[in-house]
Amino acid sequence: MKLYDLGPSGNCYKVRLFAALANIDLERVAVDFANGAHKKPPLSELNPLGQLPILDDGGHIVRDSQAILVYLAGTYGGLAWWPEHARGQAEIVQWLSFAANEIQHSLCAARLVEKFGYPLDKAAALAKAPTVLGVLDAHLQANDWLAMGRPTIADCAVYPYVMLAPEGSVDLGPYGNVARWMARIESLPGYVGP
Repeated sequence: MKLYDLGPSGNCYKVRLFAALANIDLERVAVDFANGAHKKPPLSELNPLGQLPILDDGGHIVRDSQAILVYLAGTYGGLAWWPEHARGQAEIVQWLSFAANEIQHSLCAARLVEKFGYPLDKAAALAKAPTVLGVLDAHLQANDWLAMGRPTIADCAVYPYVMLAPEGSVDLGPYGNVARWMARIESLPGYVGP
């Protein structure tokens, strides 16, 4: 199983983190992002959006980090990571959506501007960050994990760009519940950093 990967990408890191925690073997294929390899064949044929990560599981192609997390958890991770019942799945998916929307347009966007020079509105991203982190911190005040009372792919989806937020000048200091949650993730067996 191949993961077309970019080391600094938080979205790629989501997949690497989950695979490490769930003991799923991935062959990482480094993509020459700087020279646009992700926007040219053969990668553009695997993902016409020209984005990473891309998973190739024996010819079955999955694009988008959230979709890859669901696929890997459902296929290889067992019920601990992706339950059979709709209630648990919905608990998880709401956090996958939070990662793809609220976090992407705040913490991630600020990092993309500061670290990589992307032409995004950093001020707008930073203005959204306290609300996003406040929602997360409030949830974690009463919960050790994001969904189902245990580590799931929800945590793997949300953690990377939260942990990387200081690279976009986002201060995590006021969010003690978030800090304790990050420490719990970092103490899980198999944990790997970005």
